[in-house]
Amino acid sequence: MFIMLDYTGERVIPELMKPDNGMLLEHCARYYFASMFTRGRVLDIACGVGYGCKMLLEYSRHEISEIVGADVDENTIAYAKKHYLAPKITFTTADIMDIRLTEKLQPFDTIVSFETIEHIKDEAFFIRQMRNLLKPGGTLILSTPFGQGKNQPSKWPFHYFQLTQEEFKKLFTAFSAAQFYYQCGVIIEPQRGERHYPIGIAVATK
Repeated sequence: MFIMLDYTGERVIPELMKPDNGMLLEHCARYYFASMFTRGRVLDIACGVGYGCKMLLEYSRHEISEIVGADVDENTIAYAKKHYLAPKITFTTADIMDIRLTEKLQPFDTIVSFETIEHIKDEAFFIRQMRNLLKPGGTLILSTPFGQGKNQPSKWPFHYFQLTQEEFKKLFTAFSAAQFYYQCGVIIEPQRGERHYPIGIAVATK
């Protein structure tokens, strides 16, 4: 069966990309990093075509009981089911802005959300949804590209904004703890000196 995807130029589809594609390598690095924190019941929200769910399971098989990959695009989920369905992995169509999402999906021990929040107009609601979907003591691993700030235009047509580093940190004040890491290419590390990083990653505990 041929599945036509709604390709925006930001969709990572490993089967259609060269192994040394920079965007593919960066995304894979984030999933590898996240695997160090994933446990129990895991949600990958805005999972895309689902390769990340399979990576998480491969790297943390003994720590994970279930992975749910969710994306708003039905064709993308159909592609994920065709290419990345596996024991412990399920895929479902879901909208992060759905106020009933917490009822539909039930709580998780770990949530992964990569390069998603900049596509959401109301980032505060997004973060509340993430917290509501987490069990007490659960972990959210979230990444986003940095830019000029919440109220500044983004050069990327599918981004409502790109947060500054300080704005990014303030997203997690309602969590009991948060650690921040930064990505440049495939390198993910804590802040080092005055180095500029294009992408931030938070590991936040409810």
